[in-house]
Amino acid sequence: MRDTVDGPAFPVGLERAAELALERKAGEVTGMDLRGISSATDAFLLATGTSDIQVKAIAEHVIDELKKDGARPRHVEGLQEGRWVLIDYFDFVVHVFHTDARAFYQLEVLWGDAPVRHFDDGV
Repeated sequence: MRDTVDGPAFPVGLERAAELALERKAGEVTGMDLRGISSATDAFLLATGTSDIQVKAIAEHVIDELKKDGARPRHVEGLQEGRWVLIDYFDFVVHVFHTDARAFYQLEVLWGDAPVRHFDDGV
């Protein structure tokens, strides 16, 4: 059984990104603590949109608002297509999926050992 992350375990920017995704009605907003599992990043934030337009809106809102907080992504992929947008902030990576893409790629299964926090249950 996978652990649940409580408290301040995630980078501050990830928690802010979760709030921003929820502002655009993202579903299944989930943080995954990858410290000790991956050397590429400390955490993932996963969020789901029900249409390509919503996926883009969620991703653009996260990018725009985190820039106002002084955080600029190192890399962004998939924004034009709107099926899976990856936003790399180095310490954490935001993945905004279309429902079908999230089901297909199953990052929660791939990184199944990672402790998780479900933000849509209350940030």
